[in-house]
Amino acid sequence: MKILHLSDTHGAHYRLKNLPKADIVIHSGDFCMVGEEREALDFLNWFCDLSYRHKIFICGNHDECLYDANINGLDSNVHYLCNSGIVIDGVRFYGIPMFTEDCISSQQTRNYSAIPDDTDVLITHSPAYGILDLDDSIDGELINYGSEELLCRLSALNLRAHLFGHIHRQHGILHQDGIIYSNGAIMSEDYTQLNIPNLIDI
Repeated sequence: MKILHLSDTHGAHYRLKNLPKADIVIHSGDFCMVGEEREALDFLNWFCDLSYRHKIFICGNHDECLYDANINGLDSNVHYLCNSGIVIDGVRFYGIPMFTEDCISSQQTRNYSAIPDDTDVLITHSPAYGILDLDDSIDGELINYGSEELLCRLSALNLRAHLFGHIHRQHGILHQDGIIYSNGAIMSEDYTQLNIPNLIDI
């Protein structure tokens, strides 16, 4: 199965041209910039029109307008995962959004704890601690911004791949301990350039 992984497009999705062929396209959040409904609708219209057999998306911290939203009317091959999963061709996908309200409460901890043990491909917006999560701190030093709670949960799973974004400067793919880690952040760290989308095989 070939997966095209996108993340952190921040309203620039129409600038993505000649996307590579894949069985599934997955967007791991931050398709909006300021979190307005019009941005989300614009993205969804574009995303639903992509010519992939299956399309999966989750929300990031810039997509707050969809917090607690019921998204109706999507095509049958477009899947919104919000602490939920789907099985495609025998592969179990599970998606967890990153809403600010959940992160400042204990809800995100519960969301991570609820990841099913049999998940094959995990989709989150945040990386796990220490995995493609380095970014500048306020004083300019590089520090890890990933979730330690998520890293702890990953250690108990037998994943094939973990797809995320959020940390723009760490765009790329890492193969480690038999797992594919993909930071699909499309926007560069200064929001001026588009990175090449990640293409992975599982």
